[in-house]
Amino acid sequence: MGSLNVNRNVSDAFYRYKMPRIQAKVEGKGNGIKTVIVNMIEVAKAIGRPATYPTKYFGCELGAQTQFDFKNERFIVNGSHEAAKLQDLLDGFIRKYVLCPACDNPETELIVSAKKGTISQGCKACGHHGLLESNHKLNTYILKNPPSLNPAAQGSSLTEGKRGKRSKKVNGDSNGDRSGSPDNDTSSTDIVVEAPEIISEDKKSNDDGVDVKWAVDVSDEAVRARLQDLTEGAKGMTISEDLDKSEKERMDIFYKLVKTRRDAGQLDNHKELLTEAERLEIKTKAPLVLAELLFDQGIAAQVKKYRVLLLRFTHDDIKAQKYLIRGIEQVIALHKDTLMPKVPGILKLFYDNDILEEKALFEWASKVSKKYVSKDISHEIHEKAAPFITWLKEAEEEESESEDEDEDEDDDVEIEYNDRAIQPLKQQQQQNQKAAAKAVEEEDEYNDIDIDDI
Repeated sequence: MGSLNVNRNVSDAFYRYKMPRIQAKVEGKGNGIKTVIVNMIEVAKAIGRPATYPTKYFGCELGAQTQFDFKNERFIVNGSHEAAKLQDLLDGFIRKYVLCPACDNPETELIVSAKKGTISQGCKACGHHGLLESNHKLNTYILKNPPSLNPAAQGSSLTEGKRGKRSKKVNGDSNGDRSGSPDNDTSSTDIVVEAPEIISEDKKSNDDGVDVKWAVDVSDEAVRARLQDLTEGAKGMTISEDLDKSEKERMDIFYKLVKTRRDAGQLDNHKELLTEAERLEIKTKAPLVLAELLFDQGIAAQVKKYRVLLLRFTHDDIKAQKYLIRGIEQVIALHKDTLMPKVPGILKLFYDNDILEEKALFEWASKVSKKYVSKDISHEIHEKAAPFITWLKEAEEEESESEDEDEDEDDDVEIEYNDRAIQPLKQQQQQNQKAAAKAVEEEDEYNDIDIDDI
């Protein structure tokens, strides 16, 4: 069935957080018709929530009763519902109960305080922590059925374990709640979660109205056991420590790697550098680092030397190209006396080597920025680059006009910066036309000969 991005507003095919597409199967007929969500366990693992939460959310949104058959891992919503409709509803659940309101990252966890009647959300990616913004009816169900402190219980089969067997069956129905309303969810078979051991002198349950204290076994063996029990979904939601760092710190990590490889003469492994930039999620800004480390007064020779490496980062990426231009500005500022007079030639060199495209150059030229160099330096660079930008625009207009006229000219002829270089090409075309005309005349003379006169 394929996978989807957990946040479906993100269209990036390489988005790291994936979930399986919902599979729904309609069973029964008449008043007994129901929809079984076949892969709710897998979906729950991917989003890091108990499978009962999204199922109950569907019931609230659709005004339908829900049933949980933990033994057979069947999560049911009464009525006939299409998988596409449930998928859209799941997006609403993810926005309300999974995505961080600060960074839109799904690496969050719900923290339930039954005593205070509050549900908080903590984000492992950006550190955000606050009360859940949603006031959905599902909140009542979550307060009565908080997620387990053990990650292994999230999204896994919830009927296994001694505590699940010891839980009370208020309605005596092993198939779970059939009430359809979160306010009436009193059956313990709705959700059975593995809770930490109760530490209390009289060991009385919370149902008897006794305040109990909860604690987690933090011994080495218990910690190792919990780590081994981590679900694949939880592992997939884990990121490296580097991604917890700020963008500047991640840029510094990439800087150190490139500098080490450059000093050791090992910049040929382009794939390693690209992979590291992608891992650190700074690929678009990486050309700033590359420009700083690879270019100096000898930029003309260095462009050709590192052309393939630069193309790895800038090909078909206008943003990356614009960051490269900002890096070039910094190099020019550092070697102002040598490079400032050569600005048009430097930009043309990058353009001729297909590293920079017209669109990136035009967007850069449209605004003077003081973000990476001083405003005076930036303004001076733009002034020096003006003749090249003007030529580039005129060349683009001429090319567009020639295409509209459908002239039989060779479009592959490279346009030179100096228009005088085009003159030899025109002379060559005229010579070719004269030679072709002469050949036609000779052929006509041959055809006029009468064979009987020979």
